[in-house]
Amino acid sequence: MKKTSVYLSDEDRARLARLAEREGKSQALVLREALAMYDASRPDRNFEIFSIEVDPEAPGLPRFETAQEFQDWLDTEGLKCFGADSLGDEPLS
Repeated sequence: MKKTSVYLSDEDRARLARLAEREGKSQALVLREALAMYDASRPDRNFEIFSIEVDPEAPGLPRFETAQEFQDWLDTEGLKCFGADSLGDEPLS
């Protein structure tokens, strides 16, 4: 682990101190946990799920190179197993 400095406003510094005191943790641990939670809450903007290596002989979803390829497949093939919409074509009011 390496030491890193961050610049915080007086308000944020006080908030960090309060959180650490309340949780019984160091301020550094509170910051690391907050960073991990922030990172986990962000969507995968690089669509890394599409780069997962899959055995070509394995059954399942076809391989997609881009999010658009996946969306196109979903629009044309992926939802067929769900059947017709029981509500019909009428818009909901």
